[in-house]
Amino acid sequence: MASQASGAAGGNRVLIAVAGVVMQLALGAVYGWSVFRKPLSEAYGVEVSPVNLAFTITIFTLGFAAFAGGIWMGRVGPRTVAITSGVLYGLGIFLTSFADNSLTLLYLTYGVIAGAGIGLGYIVPIATLVKWFPDKRGVITGIAVAGFGGGAILAAQIAPRLIESVGLFSTFAVLGIAYLVVVVGAGLFMKNPPAGYKPPGFEPDTSGSSERSAVDYEFGAAVRTWQWYALWALLFLNVTAGISIIAEAAPMTEEITGAGTAAAAALVSIIAIFNGVGRFLWAALSDAIGRKWVFFTMFVIQAALFVLMPIIGTSYVVFTALACIILLCYGGGFGTMPAFAADYFGSANVGRIYGLLLTAWSFAAVVGPLLISYVHDSTGSYAPAFYIIAGIMAVSAIVALIMRPPKAPEAAGARTGEARA
Repeated sequence: MASQASGAAGGNRVLIAVAGVVMQLALGAVYGWSVFRKPLSEAYGVEVSPVNLAFTITIFTLGFAAFAGGIWMGRVGPRTVAITSGVLYGLGIFLTSFADNSLTLLYLTYGVIAGAGIGLGYIVPIATLVKWFPDKRGVITGIAVAGFGGGAILAAQIAPRLIESVGLFSTFAVLGIAYLVVVVGAGLFMKNPPAGYKPPGFEPDTSGSSERSAVDYEFGAAVRTWQWYALWALLFLNVTAGISIIAEAAPMTEEITGAGTAAAAALVSIIAIFNGVGRFLWAALSDAIGRKWVFFTMFVIQAALFVLMPIIGTSYVVFTALACIILLCYGGGFGTMPAFAADYFGSANVGRIYGLLLTAWSFAAVVGPLLISYVHDSTGSYAPAFYIIAGIMAVSAIVALIMRPPKAPEAAGARTGEARA
């Protein structure tokens, strides 16, 4: 049965992968938030911080919605969750067009409703494609989440032109409709492979001697292992470092390098590209050297770079280069972690297991920006924050070193029949 399923069904996996990337591109447009910060603060007559709270709410909601989406996928399959994601995401952005006189409405529409839609949709291609590509887990999850990272580049190009031509809040109406159509359309292609599916020539490792557990864990069994919490910590720590740069990229660049507003804005777009590239690059490398060694390497690199930033980063070119490498690592965490979770706990229930891991993203999205802004406000400099984050990265490398797959197959549950279309 397994080999038969790898014929026509195997051919479909490329189309499903393309649809997954398209879906992630649309969802990842949320990372283009920075293009709305200044116009919104001017429209509301407030500082940037109250406006930025909408983005914080979006990312915080996203993580918990991804967990809910992973659970729901196990019951109804990926297609229903993907379609619901598109409806909520598009509706939330569209309704933001009516928030011209209310920050509270902005928080509800862009923050909660759109954030829930993004979270539900984010988990779908990852959990689905890791089942279609057991032979290329790192590469395929890297490609999927690279699409999410690349969405910011499209948003940065399209949104300003729309704002100029149709106005700020009408832009949200146009984008909301576009996102709904794209995500729902791509979501129609999402389905799980047949039971027992494996690509031609692929033989899963059942020896338990590698960095894979060779067991499909039930969700409850997975969260009773110390490895699950260690994976959560790895993702949380990596996101905390990278998102601290993302949150303060423009003002940080101006203060440290003396660059003007235009140059600082350019850096925001440049690091978005490296965020996307890192998701694929590190994930592909993890197939060759192992997931733990990718995280170890990324943490060591970031520890060194955060020490160097206040010392040699006063040149705009040098600072940009350092920030780009850090964002490569930031993206690498998202690209590698889905395959890491599938290696340790199997792919059958990865939607739920990895979905809950994404709550690390939610908390890091709050901790990272708060940490760097608090230290800067307290000291008047970004340097102390960089040194603190460097220390955190050094400790994080130790966590990566101790990682090993669970070795208690008796704690794992059987497959749950998550292969609904």
